[in-house]
Amino acid sequence: ELQLVQSGGNLVQAGGSLRLSCAAPGFTFDDYIMGWFRQAPGKEREGLGCIVAKNGITYYADSVKGRFTVSKDSARSTVYLQMNSLKPEDTAVYYCAAEREAADRPLSLSPSRYDFWGQGTQVTVSS
Repeated sequence: ELQLVQSGGNLVQAGGSLRLSCAAPGFTFDDYIMGWFRQAPGKEREGLGCIVAKNGITYYADSVKGRFTVSKDSARSTVYLQMNSLKPEDTAVYYCAAEREAADRPLSLSPSRYDFWGQGTQVTVSS
């Protein structure tokens, strides 16, 4: 099974930037779609963006388009979430996740589509 280890969560001022990472050392994730999600207290888990590991194609939720970027480093078996222009409402626990790529299934940011999850990391944006 995939083991996803996250890092990079922190406290940041509004307008600042932060980069989260999700690593699976020694594992090549070309067969997977890697997604980023967040969950604030009392709210449902929200999909932010995903990347097809084998070709780098990305898809983003409208809520973060233009501010968040998903990228990968296949040699390091790592996916990143670059967050810019952060707002207090971005405060949440952020998760990475993976699902097996299927050619007959479109990309999705529904949490239920993802099978393997990182431990989560807290991002707090202060005003």
